[in-house]
Amino acid sequence: MLDIQNLNIWYGGIHAVKGIDVSIRRGEIVTLIGANGAGKSSTIRAIAGLVRGFKGFIGYTSDQEKQPVRLNGRRPEEMVRMGIALSPEGRRILPHLTVEENLRLGAYTRGSRAEIAYDMDYVYNLFPRLQERRSQKGGTLSGGEQQMLAVGRALMSRPELLMLDEPSLGLAPMLVSEVFNVIGEINRQGKTILLVEQNAFAALSIAHKAYVLEVGSVVLQGTGEELLHNPQVREAYLGG
Repeated sequence: MLDIQNLNIWYGGIHAVKGIDVSIRRGEIVTLIGANGAGKSSTIRAIAGLVRGFKGFIGYTSDQEKQPVRLNGRRPEEMVRMGIALSPEGRRILPHLTVEENLRLGAYTRGSRAEIAYDMDYVYNLFPRLQERRSQKGGTLSGGEQQMLAVGRALMSRPELLMLDEPSLGLAPMLVSEVFNVIGEINRQGKTILLVEQNAFAALSIAHKAYVLEVGSVVLQGTGEELLHNPQVREAYLGG
């Protein structure tokens, strides 16, 4: 579904991502883990069209295409129409709009009111608390509820590839567990997921495949289970 080859990203004189290769097959949960500054968010933002001037190849094969389409240079709105959605780090909901208005913004590329209503019900079934607060302003929600709203908004574009950037950031442990349970359920229902996450244990516990990034380079890769039991990963990211 997604093939990244020799991706390089610079911010001025800073070489943030250094020639990484990442592959995602349809139906997988793939996670990128690593410390702050490892290049995880830069990678996911490049896929979403939010980083310009990177070098390398990003190829995407949607359900409608038989051959990969090169994503380099495409605008973010094109990515959404092609079936790629991002729930960004920091949630980025609109605080003065209601929960329902925020969700409807996620469907801005779609025209069928019936399909939008169907997907709204789907999001409310995933996150019942959002339905309870559908008329409440987004800025009055708790951190966990705002994260649910950010994920729900991304789902409203009906993506084939859902990208989640630090969904556990700032959440209490109980809410982290709840959010990751829902991520697993979304995947079981057929959605391909690319997950960027500092909480290595939570990410590796649900991932089919994982890449460990350090200072812009991939230093380890394997299945989630393999990396959960890898001594280097346990020492660096799982507290030994």
